[in-house]
Formats: sequence, structure tokens, C-alpha cells
Amino acid sequence: MYLIVFLKVVSVNVSSTCYGTRRVPTTFNRVEGRFMKTVPKIVAIGGGEIRELETTAIDKRIIELTGKTRPKALFIPTASSDAPGYIETFEKVYGEHFGCQTRALTLTQNPPAFEEMSSLVLDSDLVYVGGGNTYKMMKLWRRLGLDAVLAEAAFRGIVLSGLSAGAICWFRYGHSDSRSFSSNPKWDYIRVSGLGFINAVYCPHYHFEKRETSFSQMIAKRGGIGIACDNNAAIEIVGEHYRILTSAPDGKAYKLFKRSGNAVITELSQDNAYTPLTDLLRRG
Repeated sequence: MYLIVFLKVVSVNVSSTCYGTRRVPTTFNRVEGRFMKTVPKIVAIGGGEIRELETTAIDKRIIELTGKTRPKALFIPTASSDAPGYIETFEKVYGEHFGCQTRALTLTQNPPAFEEMSSLVLDSDLVYVGGGNTYKMMKLWRRLGLDAVLAEAAFRGIVLSGLSAGAICWFRYGHSDSRSFSSNPKWDYIRVSGLGFINAVYCPHYHFEKRETSFSQMIAKRGGIGIACDNNAAIEIVGEHYRILTSAPDGKAYKLFKRSGNAVITELSQDNAYTPLTDLLRRG
């Protein structure tokens, strides 16, 4: 199966597991073998300005997937170093505009205890991860044990969503500009490891940031199935099916795979019908 974490969950009954310098109680089912009782739901957005309501059509679908009129929406802004303005924007859009009950989980300074962090995530109806530095975000999540909590959230059917870095995180790997946040003017894109919930390599801002050549080179060199979404486009995954969502006519998505040493690129259909995920994650 292709949903690595969703379909590989194992109950861990020991009292705690060490994540970096923190010890994390492992009352969660971690990765490897119990049946899903709920349908996993992911919406990974390629980009767009949430404060300008550019992704409204996609945001509405994220909220719809919860099945609730006033869902609890948790914002995780780790990749932006918990930028206050970003949190305020999320509260205005998802709270005031869409009517969700919004909360934010900040981790970069004085992170909450594991139990409090877990409660915030698992008491939510949807999780939205903001954009920014993917590498830095994933490193901190693993140290704090948030990766295990999000795996449990996936198991429980909590809607998992996000934009840019917040889209990459749900996949096995991502095409990331994390080095652009350094002082090196000659930075280049890198492949960053995500949570691995979907066995593919995700690329956000595909045309908008002119990532086409770099992403093709990454797939040609490293292999794997590539999923590229431009701004105002997203991939929605519900159980074993997917479809492409857009919030503007220029929002497009693509599949890439390696053949004879080169990357083959095909545009993904936007016909609104769900398609088996196995078709997407199969080479060819």
C-alpha cells in the first residue's frame, strides 16, 4: 500500500520513547499494522496568498471535509518561526471569514509539554500547517515528537492540510527552498524528508517560482513519483483516492516520474472526479 503511515501503524505500549532531548510518552499507535477505522484526509496546497483569499475554494473544501459547520481549526506555523502576523492572518481567514474555532500551536520558543501539544492536535477537526522553512520545521517536529502525534491524527481521520512547507510535510519527500533562508546567496533547492504519509515527492509553487527544471532534475536523479502543484492548486487525498482542487484558472498540478534517466511530466486532470491513488503513485 502507498499510504505509508496510515496503513502501517503499530501500538506501542512502553512508557516513553526518546525523541532527541525530549522523552515522549508513546500511548499513540505509531507506524505499522492496525486497521484504519476512519478515512485519512489530506489537502496539500501548492501556494497562494491566504490573506488575499486566493485559496478560498480550496480552504472551503478543507473545512467541508471535517463534516462540521464550526470545526476546530488548529494552525501550526512552525515553518515561519511562529510569525505572529501569520497566526493573525489564519485567525482572520479561518476564524472570522469561515467561522471556524481557531487555535495556534507555537513550538519555536517555549514549546508546550508533550501532553498539551498532543491534546491540542487530537482535539482538532482540522490541522493547517503554514509555509516557510521545511527542513527546520521537520527537525523540530521530530525532536518534540509532533511527528508521532500527527500520525495519530491521520489515523483518527482529522483533516490534515497546509500550504508550501505545510503541504510538503505530509509526503515522503519534498522539493524545498529551505536553504534560501540561510545567508548563502548561491543556495539551491534540496530534497527534504517529510512525515511519509504519502509515498511521493511533493513540489509546491511549481510554475510560480519556476521550479520546473530543478524538480525534473531531482526526479531524474533520485527517482520516486513527483507531485507538483502550482499556486492556487492542491491535491486532495481521501482514503485511497485523490483529485486536484483549484482556486484559480491557472492552478495546475503535474505528475513526474523517471524513465530512461529523464523525468517524464504529465498534467493531472481537473475533472473533479476521484481517481485511485494507486494510479497516481504508479510509475507510468
